[in-house]
Amino acid sequence: MTQMIKGGNLPLSGEPMRVAVVRRFGGPGDPQVDAAALLVAADGTVRSGDDLVFYNQPEHAGSGVRLAGSAHGEGGVLADWLEIDPGRVEPSVERVVVAASCDDATFGEVTDLYLRAVSATTGEQLALYEVEDATTETAILLGEFYRRGGGWKFRAVGQGYDSGLPGLAKDFGFSVPGETDAADEVPEVTDSADEVPETETETETGTAPEAVTEAEAVTEAEVAPPSAPVSVPAQAPAFAFARCNDLPEQMGPEFTPVEFSGRGREVVDTGLDLTKGFVVVDLVKEGGRYVEVVTLTIRGRRWRDVLTSRPAHTHGVGVFAHDGQAPPRLRVDTDDRTAWTIRLRPVSTLRPFEGPGPVEGYGPDVLAYTGDETDVRYRFEGDEDKEGYFGVQIHRRGGHWQHQFSRRDRGRGSGDLPRGPRLLVVQADGGWSMEPRRPGIAGFWTRR
Repeated sequence: MTQMIKGGNLPLSGEPMRVAVVRRFGGPGDPQVDAAALLVAADGTVRSGDDLVFYNQPEHAGSGVRLAGSAHGEGGVLADWLEIDPGRVEPSVERVVVAASCDDATFGEVTDLYLRAVSATTGEQLALYEVEDATTETAILLGEFYRRGGGWKFRAVGQGYDSGLPGLAKDFGFSVPGETDAADEVPEVTDSADEVPETETETETGTAPEAVTEAEAVTEAEVAPPSAPVSVPAQAPAFAFARCNDLPEQMGPEFTPVEFSGRGREVVDTGLDLTKGFVVVDLVKEGGRYVEVVTLTIRGRRWRDVLTSRPAHTHGVGVFAHDGQAPPRLRVDTDDRTAWTIRLRPVSTLRPFEGPGPVEGYGPDVLAYTGDETDVRYRFEGDEDKEGYFGVQIHRRGGHWQHQFSRRDRGRGSGDLPRGPRLLVVQADGGWSMEPRRPGIAGFWTRR
C-alpha cells in the first residue's frame, strides 16, 4: 500500500522521484504554503545553510535535490514539486526531510494538505500521506526519505510547530535571520498524535469557537444591566492599577477609572478634571444593533468618534484625545432600551503591541506601541458569517492620526508600523490578530 498513516513507513527502490506538497487552492485569499527540503546529517542537524532547498535557494549543489516549481492541477489543487534522486545524495546525508511553512496563516486553515511521491521515470505513485490533524501550526514536517540497511525508506511524519520556522530551525541546528531569540521563547513542537520515535519502529501502513474578546473591557460581573436608565458616575472601587505598557506620561493623564451606565441614547458628563492627552473608553453592550460613542463640544455638538460597533454583543475599546480644557462629555447612541456601560481609564492600562507572536482580539480595541519601526502581519476572521470590516489607525501625540490598514471580509495582509510611541486603534466587526515582524525575515524561506 502506498497510502500512509502518520508514523508509517515503507521501503523504496532508490529510483529518482518527484515529490509534491499538495493543497487545495481557491485563489489569492487562501493561505500561502511554501515547500522546502532539509538535508540532514547523522547527528540530526543540517551541516550548513547550503543543506536547505527552498524558494530562494532551489537546488542543492551535490545531492540531486531541487525545488522544481509550482503547478495547478485538476480539482483546484496546487502543488510545489521537489525532485529527489537518492542515488546522488551525498553519503554524509542520512535523511531528506520535506517540510512546509504557512507564513500568513496556520495549517489548520489549509485544505486537503498532502504529500505525494511518484517515480520520475514512470509516474507510478510511490507514497501518499494526507495531513488530517493540523491546527495552529505554521511550519510542519510532512515526511522524510532516509537510509536504512543499504537502501532507502519513506516515513510519514506530520510533526507541526506552533513556533513556525524558528522552532523548526532550532531542531535542525540552524537559525532564521532575526528570529533566533523568538525560537528560544516559544514552545517548539505541537503534535496531536504520538511523536515519531528517534529509533526505527516498523509500522504497518494504512488507508487513509465563539471568539472571545481580549480587550481590557469591564468584566461580566461589572456589566449587569441596570434596573433603570441612569447616566450618573459610578466611581470604580479604589485600587492600585499597574502600568501595563511603556507609553510616556505625556501620552495621557493618570486617573482612577470611572464607570457610567445607561440605556439607549444618552449624554455622559464625566466631571473629570484631566490634563491634555489620550483617554481610553471601554464599552460593554448586550443586545441591540449598532452602537456609537462620540465626544461632544461644550455646546453639545458632535466632535470626535471614539468607538463604533455593529455586533449585538459588544465588549470593545476606543480612545479619544482630550484637550485638557473642560471635563470630557460623551454621547452613547444605540437602540432604545438597550443597556450599556462605559468605563474611562488611562492609556497606561492598554495592552502593549509587542512580540513574539500575535496579539489577538475581537471587535474594537486599542493597543499601545513603543517599539522601533517594524513590519506587521494582519489577519481578520470576520463575524459569524466571515464578513465585516477590519481597519487599523495609528494615533500619535496631539491627536494626529493616519489610516494604516483596512480590508472588507475575512483575509490577511501586511504593512509597516513607524517607530513608537503610538496608539493602534482597531476597528473590527469580528475576530482579528496582529503580529509584529522584524523587516526582512520573510524572504529567508518564503516566496514573498
